[in-house]
Amino acid sequence: MARKRGQMYMWVLWCGVLLAALAVHSLVWAQAKPVIKIVSQSPLSGEQAALGEQVKLGAQLAVDELKKNIEAKGFKVEFVPYDDQAKPDVGVANAKSMVADPDVLVIIGHFNSGVALPASEVYKDADLVMISPANTNPKITDRNYKNVNRVCGRDDVQGPVGAQFAAKDLKVKSVYVIHDKTLYGQGVADAFVEEAKKLGLKVLGYEGTEEKANFDPIINPMRAKSPDLVYFGGIYNQGAILLKQMREKGVKAIFLGPDGLDSSEMVKIGAKAVVGSYYTTVAGPPSAYQEAASFVKRFKGKFGKDPESFSMYSYDSAAVGVKALEIAIADAQGKRPTRAQVSVAVRKIKNFKGITGTITFDSKGDPVKAKYFVLRFAEEKYPGSIVKTLELGAPQPKKG
Repeated sequence: MARKRGQMYMWVLWCGVLLAALAVHSLVWAQAKPVIKIVSQSPLSGEQAALGEQVKLGAQLAVDELKKNIEAKGFKVEFVPYDDQAKPDVGVANAKSMVADPDVLVIIGHFNSGVALPASEVYKDADLVMISPANTNPKITDRNYKNVNRVCGRDDVQGPVGAQFAAKDLKVKSVYVIHDKTLYGQGVADAFVEEAKKLGLKVLGYEGTEEKANFDPIINPMRAKSPDLVYFGGIYNQGAILLKQMREKGVKAIFLGPDGLDSSEMVKIGAKAVVGSYYTTVAGPPSAYQEAASFVKRFKGKFGKDPESFSMYSYDSAAVGVKALEIAIADAQGKRPTRAQVSVAVRKIKNFKGITGTITFDSKGDPVKAKYFVLRFAEEKYPGSIVKTLELGAPQPKKG
């Protein structure tokens, strides 16, 4: 009996040793897998966090759903979100941290052009590819950096779309323009003004402000000039308060702004004041896209909230990044590719079928065709109703 017990003990001990050895082997094997990181940069704290979170969640969903083909080739794919706080210095500091991590091969972001522009200078020096879902300022791609791309449209098209809608559809004769003094807000406002003047609209005022609480110094002279339309270039956290105070002071001018107003927060802050106002956007609501129904269901199932416009563009940005990694891995014969190889692979992608449409980049990194929307808040509800949809190419460089 004692002998049998001894044999049993030795057998259990042997099994334990074997299992431990297998566990160690598995752990070592797992740790040996090359890591590829896809990261996002957007404001996840502060006043613009609602839009920045949509960028993060859209990219996260894409990576989670599409990484299996890369992981089947022996890699471990990780998604890492960074909070740039909508501040250029924070975005640049984050960019330097990303560049210092050799596992980071793809950047999805930013939301703010004023953050993307300096951060992308850091990416450029490291050949680290950036695919933007939301940066609309022309300078983002007009520098012709081979690693910088966007899946959305541009403000030198979005601004004129707004001006043409104001003149031809709303048939206004005069406008008063306000912007937030940022690269994005002033840039789109300037593009609006340039086109408005070409169309014969009277620009009664043009002001930049960083004010976020008391707009009396702007509203009083605006009211005195009685414009048909007020155009605001900026983000919802300013725009909604401006609009509320305009209505409280009896300014009845039509209110129009760009895609910085494209958020449910515009309605939460502006409340009933938003009713009847308009906004243009490079990212339409889910109802604008045939492929969006399944995305909405998956997004809501994973995160417990409804997706908003830029989440779809962020999903497509990350999906393009995953596809580029697959191409680059093949070019590297199964090894982890270099950042330069991934950057080159993005521009190789043609007719990529995304949620937001078919994506092909031109030589500057702009989409060959991009959608632009005009929406109206017909009620105190987000998103607005689509009034007009256009599909336009990026402006070509002027000759001579």
